[in-house]
Amino acid sequence: MRFRARVEVKLRPGFFDPEGETVKEALNDLGYRVENVRVSKVYTVDIDATTIDEARLLLDEMCRRLLANPTKDLYEVEVQPL
Repeated sequence: MRFRARVEVKLRPGFFDPEGETVKEALNDLGYRVENVRVSKVYTVDIDATTIDEARLLLDEMCRRLLANPTKDLYEVEVQPL
């Protein structure tokens, strides 16, 4: 079966987000009153797996091995059949 996953990777609370800080400053320079910006990455992954549970396990492994740094990142995975 084929599945499509949405993986969102974001910094854990308490970690400095330099990209978010740059965006916040740029928005403020443009006249928007922004107090905080946090940046996340979203991956869309199409994967072949026997079951949705197997797909979730494979995606969790991908996150732990490559897509997210477990020291500083949190991630959420949503899987849907195609």
